[in-house]
Amino acid sequence: MTKAGKVATLTRGQAARLGRALGGRPARPRPGGQAARMPFVVLVVALLGGGLISLLLLNSALNEGSFQLTRLKKETTALTDEEQALQRDVDAHSAPDALQRRAQELGLVPGGSPVFIGPDGKVAGTAVPAEASPSPTPPAAPAASQAPASQAPASQAPASQAPAGPPPAQPSQPSQTPGR
Repeated sequence: MTKAGKVATLTRGQAARLGRALGGRPARPRPGGQAARMPFVVLVVALLGGGLISLLLLNSALNEGSFQLTRLKKETTALTDEEQALQRDVDAHSAPDALQRRAQELGLVPGGSPVFIGPDGKVAGTAVPAEASPSPTPPAAPAASQAPASQAPASQAPASQAPAGPPPAQPSQPSQTPGR
């Protein structure tokens, strides 16, 4: 065999290596290898694109939740302030001096000594109608500064003037209040 015959019997791989060794131009890649890489590249690009889009959506959802949390915290603060203001109003209206002032405005008078009805129907105590105390008039500024400190205002008189001994037993009397 001649040299030309030997070259013809070389395999493609051997011919490619021989061509590279001799400095010839490189062998052209097969068109099938290029086509096999395209689905892989498309898959990788699709995965990266999908990952970026999902991260963007996740970040948007977290930001939306953060804005909602901030709004709810502000609303909670406002409602807490309102609750405290309402509680202060309730405390101011339920103070003893406020209740007394409101009762006087409505025309109510302090009750007298209590009367009790025993289980046997006997009345213990003396029923006396409540009397309206004179409404206190505010003293003038100069008169208040000249008044001696030992005088007590009439509105601070003791409310109960019950007798010291046991109440006398009285015969049973029908109640004057209808429905009782």
